[in-house]
Amino acid sequence: MTKKYFGTDGIRGRVGVYPITPDFMLKLGWAAGMAFRSMGACKVLVGKDTRISGYMFESALEAGLTSAGADVMLLGPMPTPAIAYLTRTFQAQAGIVISASHNPHDDNGIKFFSGQGTKLPDEIELMIEELLETPMTVVESSKIGKVSRINDASGRYIEFCKSSVPTSTSFSGLKVVLDCAHGATYKVAPSVFRELGAEVTVLSAQPNGLNINDNCGSTHMASLQAAVLAEHADLGIAFDGDGDRVLMVDHTGAIVDGDELLFIIARDLHERKQLQGGVVGTLMSNLGLELALADLGIPFVRANVGDRYVIADLLERNWQVGGENSGHIVCFQHTTTGDAIIAALQVLMALKRRNESLAQSRQALRKCPQVLLNVRFSGGVNPVEHDAVKEACARVTAAMAGRGRVLLRKSGTEPLVRVMVEGDDEAQVRGYAEELAKLVAEVSA
Repeated sequence: MTKKYFGTDGIRGRVGVYPITPDFMLKLGWAAGMAFRSMGACKVLVGKDTRISGYMFESALEAGLTSAGADVMLLGPMPTPAIAYLTRTFQAQAGIVISASHNPHDDNGIKFFSGQGTKLPDEIELMIEELLETPMTVVESSKIGKVSRINDASGRYIEFCKSSVPTSTSFSGLKVVLDCAHGATYKVAPSVFRELGAEVTVLSAQPNGLNINDNCGSTHMASLQAAVLAEHADLGIAFDGDGDRVLMVDHTGAIVDGDELLFIIARDLHERKQLQGGVVGTLMSNLGLELALADLGIPFVRANVGDRYVIADLLERNWQVGGENSGHIVCFQHTTTGDAIIAALQVLMALKRRNESLAQSRQALRKCPQVLLNVRFSGGVNPVEHDAVKEACARVTAAMAGRGRVLLRKSGTEPLVRVMVEGDDEAQVRGYAEELAKLVAEVSA
């Protein structure tokens, strides 16, 4: 069955535009509560990021869940991976995150975690969608769910993050700048790194409901780059609005992307003979990552774009480490989903073990020139499937004669076509990418 509401990362859209409306969230809470309660007693954790609409949707979901007989535990603003972790530790049947991740404040969305802290299986998402098409009911009064608040959620998650590095770990002498994107990491991330001994300067940690991801965080790195240079810091760490993406800046101000961070983590595990299997990247992972891992004898495979596909591939292969160049990095040896704080800690531990700077440690990965252009489109026609676009992609691929690759894909969360061209000649790569982007725009008009 094709899903009507659930995309690659839950349900997401513009606030006030169906289905990101209070009435839909009420019905969604009820449908989810009915689905989870059909499996037995039902306790659901609900957390959110810092965008202003989170309060409205939290109330609507709470009403829907309790009307179906589910007990609700509210976490308040917490990183997405924290909700996955706390869902497990409280032995809840599910966790719900109200967040639109790296999108601006006028978007919002809903993500679900299973009781194991993993993405919901397709069959449960389909069950929820089927229930959404049926009339809403209310359980008898004595069975209406109760609501409570977990007041020590932040402290629990901070200790969990710290437990991902050896207990003797001290980052004393390390000077770090954190950019919290005015998002869900604004409280916990500074505490984690300070409690481990680092000297921490914090940017973008004054959320007002409207400034999440606004020229800050992992999607807007300029402020962090400037701060690292101004503070003479060893490195900078940028989170996105919900805390499941991380990018870094080295001491020279250069951006270090998810491919490079993934390489540093995988190499460290490999050198300590603790890497289980290989590494899962995506169709967007730079060719340089694949080649650098091959030099170390580390297997590498590509999943479809989206952390749920990376995670599915890791589970299928019984591997532990995977991620995307956007900064979604999964370390299964520590947690069940992409976790920006835990991934950053693994990178810092790898640098510490090698006694290297971030700038030095990234040098073993030579990235191939890659150009990614976003083309906005409207309407129901998929430009990627247009014959002229397919023919142009085939022609460009043939012209690069095995020295590069072309990838066009629709975004799972926005009305965008992402045009990616990668090869060994930067000018040629940019020219091909611009040519294909122009064609996509023309057939979308």
